[in-house]
Amino acid sequence: MQDDRPTPGIAEALAPGLRRVLADNPSPMTYWGTNTYLLGTRNIAVIDPGPDDAAHLAAILGALETGQRVSHVLVTHSHVDHSPLAHKLARETGAKVHGFGPSGSGRSAIMTRLAAAGLEDAVEGVEAGFAPDIALDDSAVIEGDEWTLEALWTPGHLGNHLSFAMGDTVFCGDLVMGWASSLVAPPDGDLTDFMASCRRLRARGAKVFHSGHGAPIEDPMARLDWLIAHREGRAASILEALRDGPADAQTLARRIYTDTPAALLGAAARNVLAHLIDLHGRNRVAPKGALTGSARFALM
Repeated sequence: MQDDRPTPGIAEALAPGLRRVLADNPSPMTYWGTNTYLLGTRNIAVIDPGPDDAAHLAAILGALETGQRVSHVLVTHSHVDHSPLAHKLARETGAKVHGFGPSGSGRSAIMTRLAAAGLEDAVEGVEAGFAPDIALDDSAVIEGDEWTLEALWTPGHLGNHLSFAMGDTVFCGDLVMGWASSLVAPPDGDLTDFMASCRRLRARGAKVFHSGHGAPIEDPMARLDWLIAHREGRAASILEALRDGPADAQTLARRIYTDTPAALLGAAARNVLAHLIDLHGRNRVAPKGALTGSARFALM
């Protein structure tokens, strides 16, 4: 990570009319930090302003060149490493914040029930008060004077997750990353939706993905194939482990994620829970009693 990491706060050209400014918030969940993208050469769309960090706000504003202004602020999703700076940037520039909807929107029915029953986000952190100025429907088109983006609703990592497509380029947020498989943590992460979103992008085709964290993904179709196969393999491992008898997500995570540091087992358990809920929806497993975050599941 350190060898390839860009310098935080410095605008780096990725393609004509496209620059990246890295936020200085590296972690096991964010890799080298959050990528903020500046699209355009006159009226600039800022994609994922990032965490609530005064230095990063100053870096985004400082990257504006003579004759440039921020015309649009776009948010892929409302995790705390992507959205909190959006409204502060909007106030500084007069732009509007665009996103799918407020935090909690876009959840599937089963995840809505789990959240209502008390299952809370326990991994990445959601900006609870986030709401866009302009809510974007699936397939909505956002236009600047030099660029056109199509908003694609791609839930799974988070219910209100959007990707933004521009020709053969897709800004894919945290749905797809080149350095790790994306976290899917109920109640906001939904594996059934995640797999459908990956297959949607696979069917659409693209030449490059610009992700929320890490380097550009230059072979996105191969990466999606790997990601889908990885998730299918994880589901197979869970089904095999359940042959030994009913178990909850925590127990299964300890059995399956044998090389994972203890500090990350909580995230692994939420990933396993996401798989169990998906498998339940496909009539492969069933909870022993009510469907909760701590339920024990058995093969059907």
